Amino acid sequence: MKNRLKVLRAERNWSQGDLAERLEVSRQSVNAIETGKYDPSLPLAFRIARLFNLPIEAIFSEN
Repeated sequence: MKNRLKVLRAERNWSQGDLAERLEVSRQSVNAIETGKYDPSLPLAFRIARLFNLPIEAIFSEN
């Protein structure tokens, strides 16, 4: 699954640690999602979407 997480994070000048703190996950989890090594659970995807005030489809897309 592709995602725009790194771009959205960079637009806000957040580090991976900053984003991880806001999502209550580890920095390693954020890195794994950004690099496509891990797809977030549905509850985490919803938290990400709420944080960026975007629909899930605007952040995540199929390959």
